[in-house]
Amino acid sequence: MIFENRADAGTRLAAACLPHRDRWPSPLVLGIPRGGVPVAAPVAAALGAPLDVILVRKLGLPRNQEVAMGAIGEGVRVLDEGLMRVRGVTDAELRRV
Repeated sequence: MIFENRADAGTRLAAACLPHRDRWPSPLVLGIPRGGVPVAAPVAAALGAPLDVILVRKLGLPRNQEVAMGAIGEGVRVLDEGLMRVRGVTDAELRRV
């Protein structure tokens, strides 16, 4: 799908979620700043759910910061171990990142 902007994406996602709202008795919608919050807001409004943000930081590859090897936030770290292995990321490099 191609969206006009983040608000359009949120409106379409909200419409897709509405048929399933009875499956979630007490939904909570989370958005990732900056771009995810404008997507999450219409979803929260459509579902009558609270909206909150979750802070996450991308962990970029040591030799190419634009490529994510994982993310960290709110007490959780997720790593793409396969990518790290293929790209030869060492434990020392991971600690520095």
